[in-house]
Amino acid sequence: MTTSRTVTLTAIAAGLYVFLCWAFADGLFTGNWWNTDDIAGSAVFTYVLLGLIIGAGFVQVRRLPASWSPPRSRTDSTPAGQVDDPVFWKLLLGNVYLSILWLPLRFFVGREWLTAGEHKLRDSAWMDGGTALVAPGEAMGFWERIVVIPEQGRPAITYGWYRDFLQYLIDQEWQSGFAKMIAIGEFLVGVGLVVGALVGIAAFFGTLLNFNFLLAGTASTNPLLFGLGVFLVLGWKVAGH
Repeated sequence: MTTSRTVTLTAIAAGLYVFLCWAFADGLFTGNWWNTDDIAGSAVFTYVLLGLIIGAGFVQVRRLPASWSPPRSRTDSTPAGQVDDPVFWKLLLGNVYLSILWLPLRFFVGREWLTAGEHKLRDSAWMDGGTALVAPGEAMGFWERIVVIPEQGRPAITYGWYRDFLQYLIDQEWQSGFAKMIAIGEFLVGVGLVVGALVGIAAFFGTLLNFNFLLAGTASTNPLLFGLGVFLVLGWKVAGH
């Protein structure tokens, strides 16, 4: 690894972060500089995280070893029949000098989870009684809406077993505990990814949430976050470096 290569990787990482924020989110660069209703979504954090990516690149330049050579795709000690990974894939998933490329994914996905969880933590519908999932009276919460099978058109939930599972939770009145678990879980996934703590575990539980939201018939940002989360799970060894 050389200084020029590290600078190039840093530029790629910064460009990838800008692209993700521009293509898959609204107002992250041009929205309110500080939004008290959506703190994690404030524009100031977009530039702070971008600055951290660039700063991490400069820090890594100062930590480069005097000499460095990439691993070979196959060595003499490779057992017979063993399928070896391409060199770039080895480096991306296991070398800290390429971990700069994981920063834009971590920051983008983590910020999305922080935004989703932070506002739920301040919302009594999630933290006090779980009315966001099962509402009293004639109002309908999220669970109640998606388990309904319409007379015409397709139901929100494709798989009957998942509909039965949610109906069981409704019948047992477990919405209060699950609402808190969802809100706190989303927030902790975001913290873990942004800070870089236990990235593999945080990303796994993030994809688990995405998987359940998709089963419930909610697309939104879930397909994108699920896909990026899978990559973060694969890169767990160095993604949080």
